[in-house]
Amino acid sequence: MSSFHGLEMAKQALFAQQSALYTTGHNISNANTEGYTRQRVNFETLSPYPAASRNRPEIPGQMGTGVEAGSVQRVRNKFLDYQFRSENGRLGYWTTKSEALSKMEALLNEPSKNGLAKTIDKFWNSLQDLAVNPGNTGARSVVANRGLAVAETFQYLSKSLTSHRSDLKNQIGTSVENANSLLRQIGSLNEQISELEPHGYLPNDLYDRRDKLIDELSNIMNIKVTYSKSSESSPHIADGIATIEVVDNDGNSFQPNVILVNGNPGQEQINELTVEYGNDPYAPVTSFNVNGEQLNILESNGSLGGLIASYGHDIDGDGTIQGTYTDMLTNLDKMATTMAKAFNSVHRNGKALDGTDGVDFFVFKDSESGAAGITVNPDIMEEPDLIAASTNETNGEGANALALSKVFNDRSLEGDPLGENTSINSFYDSLIGEMGVQAEEANRMNENTAILRAQVENERMSISSVSLDEEMSNMIKFQHAYNAAARSMTTIDEMLDRIINNMGIVGR
Repeated sequence: MSSFHGLEMAKQALFAQQSALYTTGHNISNANTEGYTRQRVNFETLSPYPAASRNRPEIPGQMGTGVEAGSVQRVRNKFLDYQFRSENGRLGYWTTKSEALSKMEALLNEPSKNGLAKTIDKFWNSLQDLAVNPGNTGARSVVANRGLAVAETFQYLSKSLTSHRSDLKNQIGTSVENANSLLRQIGSLNEQISELEPHGYLPNDLYDRRDKLIDELSNIMNIKVTYSKSSESSPHIADGIATIEVVDNDGNSFQPNVILVNGNPGQEQINELTVEYGNDPYAPVTSFNVNGEQLNILESNGSLGGLIASYGHDIDGDGTIQGTYTDMLTNLDKMATTMAKAFNSVHRNGKALDGTDGVDFFVFKDSESGAAGITVNPDIMEEPDLIAASTNETNGEGANALALSKVFNDRSLEGDPLGENTSINSFYDSLIGEMGVQAEEANRMNENTAILRAQVENERMSISSVSLDEEMSNMIKFQHAYNAAARSMTTIDEMLDRIINNMGIVGR
């Protein structure tokens, strides 16, 4: 072994500790960088001297030759990544559902003095007053205007719900575009990583960017990520190329598998998402496709599934439209149509103030039906005397007005259009109650999944995020090791000086 071997060992130690200090500085610099994973230098012992060989088995390597910085590795736990992404998908779904139901609750605003229930109640009170004073022009005018208020409230609720539903459709489009953008970016990073790993590099910053994009994608839909080696020459600790697959709520693969990003060597492909809508008035989502192949996205957690479930869909293709907003719009239409039919039926059986037969009190606009089109007969608004308050030509008799007031609580409507033993008022109460239960469940699940995700995220951050206290401790540790290596070099230098300048001069 050369006398200069000690200098080489000290130099290797200096370089190794220096690289560790640089990596520590890199960690500290990115302490607040979103998505950054802390890194560490893996120190490796150099091959001992002499090297083991078949012709010298008695000396398998006795003298160490120092240290080197083998690789710079990210500190990350893939199992925690899987847990985080699974909980992130659930949180995305319930957050979307909770927000959609919260907007609906705020719009319907029940119970309140301005809601539909209170408006109907005021209309009922005006009919009661008219039954007492059927010949009173003022009471008739109040009934006409209260009826118009009920119709306008139906119109307002229907159009506002439709407007909110249009916002959900825009969000669906935005989410699909965002997901496709994430897929393209992940595919691009896969390509860059596959070009670097075969040369022995660990592109840690590219890994971080890719993992951050995958985390964002996991909020949109439930995904499973697997990794394949980019090359046989890639480092064994390299992450490799990511393949992303859509899975159901339980984490199981669909049959056949639905691949979003195929990272297998030679099969690289990006499969983008598309959404198709129907042509009926509600225009529900009729299909959700991945590269042209239909997928039931409602079976996969994520904000996209929550948006479609709230907006309305007919993914099964059976013609039945389901969805939070479509259900409420359908029920409001059914309620408005039933109320108009039942009220008009009683109203036509009565007599106006001039003794003529009653006409329809509620009518529908030419281009609209249901809650969006209901209004009071313009003839009645112009001439309230046409309100059929009596059952005969007697001006002072208001039996029909009393019968009209009973329509809202009549549980024996012809054909049971709202359900068996269900009145107009009880039907609306059940709608509000059901919406409240759904909103409560969505809020509870949103809070629970947020807590679970936060727990997993905290565990993941405890491993992967930068701790300034730990980095400062490492900095001191590596600094002392660097100083010690420098001192070792100084010692070897003094030994060599003794050998070179002081040996061989005895007796001179």
